[in-house]
Amino acid sequence: MTDFRDLSLQGLWKNNPALVQLLGLCPLLAVTATFINGLGLGLATMLVLIGSNVTVSLVRNVVRNEIRIPVFVMIIAAFVTIVQLLMNAFTYELYLALGIFIPLIVTNCAIIGRAEAFASKNGPLASAYDGLMMGLGFTAVLVILGGMREILGAGTLLTGADRLFGPIAENWTIVLFNTENPFLLAVLPPGAFLGMGLLIAIKNSIDAKIAAQQTAPTEKAARVRVTAES
Repeated sequence: MTDFRDLSLQGLWKNNPALVQLLGLCPLLAVTATFINGLGLGLATMLVLIGSNVTVSLVRNVVRNEIRIPVFVMIIAAFVTIVQLLMNAFTYELYLALGIFIPLIVTNCAIIGRAEAFASKNGPLASAYDGLMMGLGFTAVLVILGGMREILGAGTLLTGADRLFGPIAENWTIVLFNTENPFLLAVLPPGAFLGMGLLIAIKNSIDAKIAAQQTAPTEKAARVRVTAES
């Protein structure tokens, strides 16, 4: 029986595609100049993950082992094409902003990795949930990194929200501070590398503290036992 709680922890934290597996870093670092760009690409990736996971799970027993990888890639490419056409139709300006990185979702190792490691071995419901959690984990890193870079670089947040949410979001831009000279280090690619490194360092630090808290009672009990025996 699939442990959905464990799937949630794996996708959002323990096995996060961006922070732990370090997969899909090219689009992650390239498009996260703003919060909305990161959110748009994250949602697109999540939809592809869910759709491809479910489809792979449904056909896993009828696809021969020798051709499974090409079949998985074709399935992923089909869902990427669907998402690309939908974005072209309904979020055209965001589609132009993300550019080549939408079709490049096909080459995202996180997607083919989940299809091979999980969806090909589990049922549709568990595979859909796994895709959702992995997609949410990847999207969270995209929006956090994009928000950091937008705030540091331009002093704003949610710039261009109307490109994703439509005319209703034209006034959603939050101006935190005004600057005549944007902080280019945050806006340009080096800022993405530095921001990503900071996020990974924060996660590793939290993991280390959690591990220390979990081992402390065990070590204390061991010392008490040794003292009692002596």
